[in-house]
Amino acid sequence: MADAGLVRLAAEAYVYGFPIVFDLEQVNRYVTTGVGANPAASFNTFSHARTLTTAEDTFVSINNDTVYSMASIDLSVGPVLLSVPDAGDRYYVLQFVDAWTNNFAYVGKRATGTAARDFLLLPPDWEGEGGDLGDATAIRFPTRIASIVGRWACAGVDDLPAVHALQDATTLTPLRRSLVPPIGLPETEAGMPEALDFFEKLRVYSQTFAPAERDAALQASFAPLGLTGAESVGSLDEATRAVLEAGFAAGKATLEQVLHSGAAPVVNGWMLTYHVFDYNLDYFEAGTVDDPAWKIADPKLRIVQRAAAALGGLWGNHAYEAAYVMTYVDAAGEPLDGSGSYTLRLSPTPPVGAFWSLTMYDVPNFYLVDNEIDRYSIGDRTPGVVRDADGGITITMSAARPADPAEVANWLPAPAAAFRPILRMYMPDESVLDGSYVLPAIERSA
Repeated sequence: MADAGLVRLAAEAYVYGFPIVFDLEQVNRYVTTGVGANPAASFNTFSHARTLTTAEDTFVSINNDTVYSMASIDLSVGPVLLSVPDAGDRYYVLQFVDAWTNNFAYVGKRATGTAARDFLLLPPDWEGEGGDLGDATAIRFPTRIASIVGRWACAGVDDLPAVHALQDATTLTPLRRSLVPPIGLPETEAGMPEALDFFEKLRVYSQTFAPAERDAALQASFAPLGLTGAESVGSLDEATRAVLEAGFAAGKATLEQVLHSGAAPVVNGWMLTYHVFDYNLDYFEAGTVDDPAWKIADPKLRIVQRAAAALGGLWGNHAYEAAYVMTYVDAAGEPLDGSGSYTLRLSPTPPVGAFWSLTMYDVPNFYLVDNEIDRYSIGDRTPGVVRDADGGITITMSAARPADPAEVANWLPAPAAAFRPILRMYMPDESVLDGSYVLPAIERSA
């Protein structure tokens, strides 16, 4: 029988390591096969989606409001110059996420404005100068490999050509000319069971991409599990492998429980996840807010929250960029299920500097939901949306098409089973963040 203390340690290691393993698995997807509308693109090259996302884009909690421009950055080649065009009044954001899922920089309308600008991306240990780059702003990376998650507001199909032009004018240029390719992700032993495969990736990735100094002692505490040495997890003794298998199951169950319960405040059934991405305490480059109000002080909560945020919304923004709220229940506290019909009346509608939307996701994958009218979100920019007499908007959520034709204009199709909607508020007003703007509960109508 596996040692209970070591199993608890392995479960802790799972929660600690989930973000880097999950993140780099997605990085690998982007540089090898692509994700949905985003084709594969090599390191230091943008992958531009040319359409809004659909149910074919199987990525956790992906949005349907913006067109994505993604780039997996590998600064083993040295500094890389990022150039962005003049975007006029359009909302956009380029979010920088390191291997441990820390949001460490922002470029875009809120953070740096919409004028044409250059940014110099620097490796963690870079000590040299980038040369004469004029007004370029330096952004130092915490880890050699990181992701740029770009989102361009798009008003619909007719707006796509304008978005494409902005995407094409957003470029990455390595400063050093070399035929040597980026190092890329380290290889890990293949063919192991799921649990051992996870811990082997954690062993390799966590040593390749050093965590923040404050987490070094925690990472070192996993030495009794064979996760800090040079020996492959697959070659560990049978007892240790059994501990890892049991810890994997326990850690996974814990993470699922945390995701559904969470520590976020709940108002009218909505989980106000305004601070779920506040686990970055160490890296503040362009566009970030270095303020105690946006930092999780409790060290244990920070590690758990980081893992839950990765599972429930990998590469999500800080709330000062885009505020996210989600719910699993209706006004009576009952789970949302597409076998019923629900309404959400927003009056007044969310106060934002950019725009807002409500997006439908299935459970437990949190993928967009395939439907007969190809509608995955609804918001203040949805063509044909009908406003109430007071200017508010009433949204209907159900798997079945509403019988009343008037309700179809504001219908957000749901799966036939459990679902979880997310309300996104881009450039939210302070009244959203301080809680004075209150969202109503979702009401079951049938």
